[in-house]
Amino acid sequence: MPELPEVETVRAALAPKVAGLAITGLEFTWPKAVHGTTAEAMKNEVVGRHITGLGRRGKFLLFRLDNGKTLAVHLKMSGALLWMERGCRSNQPYIRTVIYLDKGCIEFRDPRKFGGLWLAESEDDFLAKLGPEPLEKIFTSQVLAGILRKHSAPVKPVLLDQTVLAGMGNMYTDEALFEARIHPMKKARDLGDEEIRRLLRAIRLVLRRGIEAGGASVSTYIRPDGSKGNSQDQFKVAHKRGGSCPRCGLPLQYLKIRGRGTVFCPKCQRL
Repeated sequence: MPELPEVETVRAALAPKVAGLAITGLEFTWPKAVHGTTAEAMKNEVVGRHITGLGRRGKFLLFRLDNGKTLAVHLKMSGALLWMERGCRSNQPYIRTVIYLDKGCIEFRDPRKFGGLWLAESEDDFLAKLGPEPLEKIFTSQVLAGILRKHSAPVKPVLLDQTVLAGMGNMYTDEALFEARIHPMKKARDLGDEEIRRLLRAIRLVLRRGIEAGGASVSTYIRPDGSKGNSQDQFKVAHKRGGSCPRCGLPLQYLKIRGRGTVFCPKCQRL
């Protein structure tokens, strides 16, 4: 699943290309990709508008329009946005939506059909339920402590809750907990001050490392130019089921926590 590093990679690649361009058309080969309105209504609101900028909040990509509205895109499990400078469309399969621009176009590729598009009248209202951004300076260990101590659930699913912390997903949460030496089943409210400081540092480390590597291509994720990311080459536990701990050499363990596959080291991350 594309997580914060993958979505930020897409934003950084597309932002300089689309800023100032006009949307000249929308084509939906899978109309159910549109949420909160109809495909026809979205076309009427979006076509003819100029893109003033491309932002990101959590896992949402935010195409900001010159009428104050925002076209939000979520890649969900298998989505990717592909940039076509010329010759729309590509020969890629699973293209569900095409955003035509006065220079080039963007294709929304989504094999599993879980991704979607929303038209937000107010960006603040649309994103109101999301938790804080983990890479922002105002997100301190004190803020994280205040959040975690409200929850008796295991720390892994708490970090995956987008209303708690925006942008974290299964891969980078496993990596952060390993870096911080925290067992994924430890109750969030039981983490000590030093553990929380280590966790915050680890979250920032793995997210920044993921962004620098262009995201992780472990399944269907590709960057807007069609190339793969390299973050998966740096993973120490994520997607390493059956492997050994790079720190102590013991076999890594796998379990499901609230339905999410989790890989960790039983020695380095003691419960």
